[in-house]
This record gives sequence, C-alpha cells and structure tokens, in this order.
Amino acid sequence: MNVSPEQDDKADLVSIAADIVSAYVSNNPLPIGELPKLIGDTYAALQGIGTPVPPTAVKQEPAVSPRKSVTPDFIICLEDGKKFKSLKRHIATHYNLSPDEYRQKWNLPADYPMVAPNYAAARSALAKASGLGRKAEAPAPVVTETAKRTTRAAPAEARATVVKSPSKKPRKAPVSA
Repeated sequence: MNVSPEQDDKADLVSIAADIVSAYVSNNPLPIGELPKLIGDTYAALQGIGTPVPPTAVKQEPAVSPRKSVTPDFIICLEDGKKFKSLKRHIATHYNLSPDEYRQKWNLPADYPMVAPNYAAARSALAKASGLGRKAEAPAPVVTETAKRTTRAAPAEARATVVKSPSKKPRKAPVSA
C-alpha cells in the first residue's frame, strides 16, 4: 500500500498530538466534553508550526496628543505618558531611540523640543550668568621696556614695611560622595 508524503505527515501530526494530549490529561483533570476540543487545538497548533506567522503591523498610538505633550514646565513622553524636564535620556535608555528617531517615529517636526521650555530658559540664564557664550575679552595692553623704565620705583621705606603673612597650607576641599 502506497502512502503519500502528505498522508504520512498527517499521521505523524495525529500521533504527536495524541501523545501531547495523553500526557496533559494524565497530569491534569479535564472534563470529558473538553477532550475533543483539546485534541483539535493541539493538532491545529502542530500544523501551524512550519508556517511563518505574518507580522502584525500594530500602529502604536501616542500616550498623549503631540500638541499637549509640550508644556512650559515639562515634556510628556509620547511612548509612555511620563513627564520629564529633559526627554533625551529617557528615550535613549528605555526605548533605545535618538531624538531624531523619536521625532521620526511620531512624525514630529524637526524643531520639536527635547527639553521643557522653562527648564531651557533657566539653564540658559545660568550659563549666561556664569559667563558662558561670551567672546574672550581683549588681552591687557603689553607694557614695553621703555614704559617699564619710566615708572618710579617705590621708596625704600615703603618696601621695608611690607610684611608677608605666614605661609599656610591650603585647605583640602571636602570630598563629596
């Protein structure tokens, strides 16, 4: 009797399904009415093993509207809805996205901020107060040799009254933890 390869494969699947179901039923209580459904489900699952599952293209919805995600004091992450002053580190560590990839994923404009506006203004004011962003000041005028000679030396009495303070060891800076 000649058996086609398709029939042989079906017989193998039936045999494997029977083995799986018998092992399951021997260790788990199952109502008799559920047995045919379990056999059918197991057989269907075994048939689907060789076929690739098509990827489901689920479009992710943002947690909040992109318009509402930018407020003066914080930025809301469109991935999870959490509030941040600076979004860059969060999206890099949790979602492995760069700011450009994040903007592209959510169809945001290139000028979409990654930092809350008030936070950016405060950092800008702090930087300006500390002198960052200014051009270097013009160097002091160079004193020539002739200018050095024309200045008068201090009288000897004035030089003698200058007293040096005793030398002190500089304090060690406190170590911060």
